[in-house]
Amino acid sequence: MLTQKLGQLFQVGISGTTLKPSEKKFLKENNIGGVILFDRNLESPEQIYQLTSEIQTIKTSDNVPLIISIDMEGGRVLRLKDPFTRWPSVGKLSELDSTALAFKFSQSMGVEMRSVGINMDFAPCIDIFTNPKNEVIGDRSPGDNEEIVSKIGSALTRGYIKADIITCAKHFPGHGNTLLDSHFDLPIEDLDIETLREREFIPYKKVIRSKVDYVMTAHITYKNIDSEHPVTFSRKFITDILKDELRFKKVVITDDLDMEALTKHYSREEIPILALEAGCDSLLYCNNPESHEIALDSVKNMLGNASSEFKLHIEQAYKKIINLKQEKLSSVKTIPFEAGKTLIGHPDHLELVNNINNGVIPQET
Repeated sequence: MLTQKLGQLFQVGISGTTLKPSEKKFLKENNIGGVILFDRNLESPEQIYQLTSEIQTIKTSDNVPLIISIDMEGGRVLRLKDPFTRWPSVGKLSELDSTALAFKFSQSMGVEMRSVGINMDFAPCIDIFTNPKNEVIGDRSPGDNEEIVSKIGSALTRGYIKADIITCAKHFPGHGNTLLDSHFDLPIEDLDIETLREREFIPYKKVIRSKVDYVMTAHITYKNIDSEHPVTFSRKFITDILKDELRFKKVVITDDLDMEALTKHYSREEIPILALEAGCDSLLYCNNPESHEIALDSVKNMLGNASSEFKLHIEQAYKKIINLKQEKLSSVKTIPFEAGKTLIGHPDHLELVNNINNGVIPQET
């Protein structure tokens, strides 16, 4: 049934360091596709391992593993704290201009995530840092031009994949020029499509060739391209450009749909529908459980009167996500905690961090 398949399109946040019975019930009964973890969910390696193990005991109707995702970029965006390796920002990698270091960086980070049951990272961030006053992105970006961002972004993507981590490039088509933080309001950009094609799209072409699994949308309105809709709600950006022009065939996920860039201007009932109508395949809800419940009910309620095109999109998005899980998750064995904990803060990872922080590129042997 399509209403049951719909849950696989959702990734949602949970409230604490263990699953509440009500959360477990919601995930199971609605066939939810994934859970995203934040600082409030993370206490220690053993607790994280127990939490992810508990999440994976939930038997959804499709009998596929849940995606358990996190924001781990390095630098300011670093959810896993001590004793996990404290990774520097990817801005440091662009200074060194070393794809080998970037590959090792994300592979090693991915190994530590995998050791506690996390299987997806919302990384790499491939926004081009074109506006020096942009504090939202800053050193989260791999660089200030499309060439270096493409090189480092591709290497990071390949490193995560090597570590069996599902990857997600963000924030399409680019958040590097904005001043407003979309957590609090809707940025409006005046770049034209030619500029985006010559600059912002280049890293996306590169990571798509590197087999990135997901692309995350930006909550930004590009007034000279689609003046009526932010990218997340723009069929022109999601379907015409990302899927058709750039030929991205995998999963398009929204940024958090509870961010004020959207909630200040749209109702919680219409937000998920607008995202799906634009062509987004997966809906992300990070913090407010009421919102993802409202969203799920809203989409379910409109399915009866939905167009055949909308229903087909739900079906296709569901198949993409199930196929990805079968390919990426079903065959990967869980690491026992006693073995996995030896990988956390591994001496090789600490040496890698030291080299990056000191500007040292080790000679290949």
